[in-house]
Amino acid sequence: MFLLLLLFGLTALALPLLTPRLGTKAFLVAAVPPTLAFAVTLARSGDALHGGVRERTSWVPQLGLALDLRLDPLSWTLALVVTGVGALVLLYCVSYFHDDEPSLGRFAATFTAFAGAMYGLVVADDVYLLFTFWELTSVLSYLLIGHYSDRRASRGAALQALLVTTLGGLAMLAGLVLLQQASGTSTLSGLVAAPPPLSDPVVIVGVALVLLGAITKSAVFPFHFWLPGAMAAPTPVSAYLHAAAMVKAGVYLVLRLAPGFAAAPGWREALVSLGVVTMLIGGARALREHDLKLVLAGGTVAQLGFLTIVASLGTAASETAALALLVGHALFKSTLFLVTGVVDHAVGTRDLRRISGLGRRLPVLAAVAAVAAASMAGVPPTLGFVTKEGALIALGEGPQPWGAVAVAGVVIGSVLTVAYALRFVWGAFATKRGVVQTEVDPERIAFLAPPAVLAAASLLLGPLAGLVVEPAAEAAAHGMAGEPVHLVLWHGPTLELLLSGVTLAGGIGLFLLRDRLTGVQEALHPRRSAEDVYRGTLRGIDVVATRTTATIQTGSLARYVAVILTVFAGGVGAVLLSTGILAAPRLFAPAAQIVTAALMAVAAIAATVAGKRFQAVVLTGVTGLGMAVLFGLQGAPDLALTQVLVDLVTLIAFVLVLRRLPARLGVAHASTRPVIRILLGVAVAGVMVAVVLTTLAARTATPVSEAFERLAVEIGHGNNVVNVTLVDIRGWDTFGEITVLVAAATGVASLVFVGGRSDRLPALRGHRRRAFRRTRPIDPEVTSGTWLLAGRTLRPEHRSILLEVAVRLTFHATIVVSVYLLFAGHNDPGGGFAGGLVAGLALTGRYLAAGRYELGLAAPLNAGVLLGLGLVLAVGTAVVPLAFGEAALTSHYLGADLGWFGKVSFSTSAIFDIGVYLIVVGVVLDVLRSLGGELDREYEAASAEEVRA
Repeated sequence: MFLLLLLFGLTALALPLLTPRLGTKAFLVAAVPPTLAFAVTLARSGDALHGGVRERTSWVPQLGLALDLRLDPLSWTLALVVTGVGALVLLYCVSYFHDDEPSLGRFAATFTAFAGAMYGLVVADDVYLLFTFWELTSVLSYLLIGHYSDRRASRGAALQALLVTTLGGLAMLAGLVLLQQASGTSTLSGLVAAPPPLSDPVVIVGVALVLLGAITKSAVFPFHFWLPGAMAAPTPVSAYLHAAAMVKAGVYLVLRLAPGFAAAPGWREALVSLGVVTMLIGGARALREHDLKLVLAGGTVAQLGFLTIVASLGTAASETAALALLVGHALFKSTLFLVTGVVDHAVGTRDLRRISGLGRRLPVLAAVAAVAAASMAGVPPTLGFVTKEGALIALGEGPQPWGAVAVAGVVIGSVLTVAYALRFVWGAFATKRGVVQTEVDPERIAFLAPPAVLAAASLLLGPLAGLVVEPAAEAAAHGMAGEPVHLVLWHGPTLELLLSGVTLAGGIGLFLLRDRLTGVQEALHPRRSAEDVYRGTLRGIDVVATRTTATIQTGSLARYVAVILTVFAGGVGAVLLSTGILAAPRLFAPAAQIVTAALMAVAAIAATVAGKRFQAVVLTGVTGLGMAVLFGLQGAPDLALTQVLVDLVTLIAFVLVLRRLPARLGVAHASTRPVIRILLGVAVAGVMVAVVLTTLAARTATPVSEAFERLAVEIGHGNNVVNVTLVDIRGWDTFGEITVLVAAATGVASLVFVGGRSDRLPALRGHRRRAFRRTRPIDPEVTSGTWLLAGRTLRPEHRSILLEVAVRLTFHATIVVSVYLLFAGHNDPGGGFAGGLVAGLALTGRYLAAGRYELGLAAPLNAGVLLGLGLVLAVGTAVVPLAFGEAALTSHYLGADLGWFGKVSFSTSAIFDIGVYLIVVGVVLDVLRSLGGELDREYEAASAEEVRA
């Protein structure tokens, strides 16, 4: 099963490359995975129906998470439906589309990926894996429904389906988490075999949330409105997603959980009542529509309500009948959608008011449609008749009083089903009075074989249901209360047979009176539909969002900060007051710490009253350096070193920005409401003190860090616990941090390079003559070998020869020190982060000494290359161990005794540290390039413009 899922994914990736060469024949390639999956599933029938087939791959063993796949009778049946119908629909696409179809490769790839996701959904046994495939089908259906992206209707329908189903999916995830916590297992089979106490409020809420996800996916009232809107998709999408596959997911989940949770409070009450309402609303809408696809869409909604009713009872009879009904519906409804596609291609319209005489011109197509419509209406000897009989028997034997309510609702809904089945066949193929005979374009008739095969299956499986469908249905219902339903054509003169006759007669009569009922339908049609409520809700959200944005997003940075700090102080403060956990502060500390803290406090207060920006930045830097001193006094040299380096780099970044700002604070925007600012600052400071004291008192268990000293030597083969923790023990944390660092640096640079950005720093070669023209005359004989050549690009008043010489003399030594810190950090203070900062400071010195051209000479590689290479090394260190069957980021140690030269040791985690080093250097270079070099270029361009003016 895992290999089949992989085949679906690889085929989807290959199709966009194959489609330009193959055209619509690429769908033949797309049909290979579902065809192969159908054959494999069919070949494993014996194992699936007798004990099941299970595949398990450990995912996160510490959390008990695994990739569990299971092929049991229920998933076996759904897998055959999903793959069989999917293969036929993909074959149908070969003739339905044309080579000039826009985005054909993307459509084929998305369709194939959806088929794979749907297959994964029905065979997934782990609830979180199920949720992953569940949401993947929602995303892929969004792309398929919105295939015609240039049409507003397609985009709106796709977004509507995505919002509704994703909302339900998130609710379902929350419910599955609650059920998993209550039961202690994350497998569907485990949940059903040993369900948690159904009277537990947590379980009741969890079940309700899961059902919310199921009814949204299966378009059950009040979420039924998204399915008719999804008819904006190409017809093959409707035939697969909205007849045989995605809309069945909710019913499948109900069938899967019903054996263990049908007795939960509200289960049957909610599903039966919602199913009846859905069946009636869908049937009434199908009788009102004139578009053939919308007629089928209303019928699909009604049939999904029918399926929900039968699946909800949780008895052996209902499980058998629902599974058979699901198969029957997939066959006849996908057939009718494919027939609609043929009609649309042949005559150029789906409006039944404009189609006349098509049955005589396309008799084979009419016969296929008649068989499928007969199965939908429950006419013997089709599979639809057998499954409807079985459903009525199961409902009649179901728990009362909901069984009786279900029977009444299904009978009325079945009358509507017969009526709209006749309306579809009449509308598509009958000869109508007053309507001109429809012309047929024989060259545009789509492939008839797929709908013919599906219609034949609906006809043949009726008499053979007891031999083909019933074994799987009975195996799925094994162990449930009651006896399963026998799927046969003749049960004798029973009440269910009488009810079937009533529905057929009532449906025929309703169809014959269709013209007289038009006024009644219009009168009973509600003025506000569920779709109106949906659109009103979206408009309300837009209005609230707009007003909120207009109120809060005023462009004032001070207000933004005030809002953030107020919410922090209020929210966190309220929680702290409710807990009441505070640790007693230490009243005594070493004198050095007290003096350092006092200096930090004085600098912080002085920064708030500083009159100049540079003065405030320097005072803020004092607090950072004071923190480094405290780290050093506490015996944390790595933290102290990193803090000093970070503080220096930050100070330089501030200075680079200050060049474009007024020297004095308050020149452009003076501080207002100082009292409020003081109160807010005091409140935030008090909350932070309380947070620290609460954190100190909250720990009750032994810290995991106590084992880090031992693990650093045993696993990481290093004596520097801090560095080994960063690159080995907690490597995932560091990986996430460097990824955020790259994103932040890229974002800052993008804000500066608004009009377009280039990662390459300016080279001196192309600007040498221009630089010389701006400087004083020099001896031509020493021009080519001038050591401080880049400095000549600066104006004389901005140039310091002493600084240039000092930087050039110390640059290479500083780079060597940074490399030393990189490799020594495994056992001594240092590491990739500290080494990268030192290298960054060396580059910063070159820039400060001689400007952006000097930086271009010092850094021949651009920042993007360094950032990308660093991420590649980090990712490679994480991924490579997986190829050897080990956990990600597993490190290996290599050591050798070279005799007189000493011992040499190397840990593969050093490669990860090198990646960190390159990323830090790239970030500093990106900051210098954007906040330094680019601002210099803009200033030079503005000055030149002023001179020309």
